[in-house]
Amino acid sequence: MGDMLTAFHFSEPAWLWALLLCLPVAGWLVLFRRLTGNNDRIQQYADAHLLPHLLGRSTASLTTQWKRYARWVGLWTLLVLAMAGPRWGFTDVQLFRPGTNLLILMDISRSMKVADVQPNRLMRARQEVEDLLDQNRGVRVGLIGFASVAHVVSPVTEDMQGIHRVLSSLDTDLARLQGSRLSFALERAEQLLATQPAESVNSLLIITDGDFEEPGLEQRLKELAAAGIRVHILGVGTPEGDAVPAEGRDSPWIMNRTGQPVISSLNEALLQSLAKAGNGLYQRADYRGDDTAKILDEVKAQALPGAHRDERTRVWDERFYWLAGLALLLLLPLFRRTEPGHWPRKA
Repeated sequence: MGDMLTAFHFSEPAWLWALLLCLPVAGWLVLFRRLTGNNDRIQQYADAHLLPHLLGRSTASLTTQWKRYARWVGLWTLLVLAMAGPRWGFTDVQLFRPGTNLLILMDISRSMKVADVQPNRLMRARQEVEDLLDQNRGVRVGLIGFASVAHVVSPVTEDMQGIHRVLSSLDTDLARLQGSRLSFALERAEQLLATQPAESVNSLLIITDGDFEEPGLEQRLKELAAAGIRVHILGVGTPEGDAVPAEGRDSPWIMNRTGQPVISSLNEALLQSLAKAGNGLYQRADYRGDDTAKILDEVKAQALPGAHRDERTRVWDERFYWLAGLALLLLLPLFRRTEPGHWPRKA
């Protein structure tokens, strides 16, 4: 109770000066009563029932007039106090920058069908995205599938269920030309993030096995990081790897020039160096869900203001409606057409 009383205050205390208006109104009532109380000469020129209208004076007794004044004072006081904004009780809320966006770049090249993780890398990548969507609170998410070209599966949105619905359609069949070109996906992602508000906090999450060879990727990620876009990477697969399936062909595997199955393995060293260049976090995908939780924590931490990562703002509980409600109750009797015990006269 003591803390609540200590926290009590008005958000707009300047309104309290309006309470002083009650004093001149009381003075005016007293002065007007004296000026119009004894004017016998005027009474010689008008009937008694016309005098109140001529003098601008109520026929009510002095006691009734002061009761009306007291009711007006009570109503005025309640309204002024409500306008002053009484507050007590509060909640401390952690500050986040508006518009925290995470754009997922998911590899859908042929190597993602490798079954060195069960059931295969692509299915594991889908599960990782589903875990991230289920754990996500307050971060806007978008999704791009990439192989030789990039496909926007979902723009940046707050509709996690919408991404859930389209996630199952994300397959290697979307890529007619096989191969994995991360640079195209990064370019498309930068275009999508450029449409977001200027104060937004933007991050990328690349889900891939790292089975690509492109020059200048580290420099490209450094440029993104310098522009405020952190790049996190989630590696899918094992360092040992396995054969790449050849769907729709005579052979079950894609063969190299020597007639041996092409082996694709998780290029963890490359992915770690890329994550470092993008000022992001590298995690290897697992079943536990800790990997996506850590990445989400990093994205949310980036949204905290400046170096003060635990900065909070105090949201006060406004209590003006209590006083406004009491004022309305005092106003209700004024809406009666007649006073109690009196009925309108017939013409």
